[in-house]
Amino acid sequence: MKALSANIKRALPVGATLTCADNSGAKIVEIINVLKYKGVLRRVPTAGVGSIIICSVKKGTPAMRKKKVKAIVVRQKAAYKRANGTTVVFEDNAAVLIEPKKGIPVATEIKGVIAREVAEIYPKIAAIAAGVA
Repeated sequence: MKALSANIKRALPVGATLTCADNSGAKIVEIINVLKYKGVLRRVPTAGVGSIIICSVKKGTPAMRKKKVKAIVVRQKAAYKRANGTTVVFEDNAAVLIEPKKGIPVATEIKGVIAREVAEIYPKIAAIAAGVA
């Protein structure tokens, strides 16, 4: 797996709610856990752009509600810097649901733009996204 090309600030702690940016049926998800997070005792795990998270669907279709799903964070409100010196800020926090084992997106289309760092690591998500910023 390719490394991130930016110094991303992890600004989404466990318990944060994100909008679901795809057409999978989920509308709002809440972070339960952050995968591959190495932390300190009693420190709350946090996620940033490109992090794989386990979340619970809070709003959506009746078939999707109350399910635990895997997702990737594609946008965050907190600013972060890229290697070339530019600062990136998005309007909202958003995630895209993925298949549990394969890492491919569940949905067929993604609303809004996604971060370039996510597009570099996950080309299948970039292929169905409306745009890459």
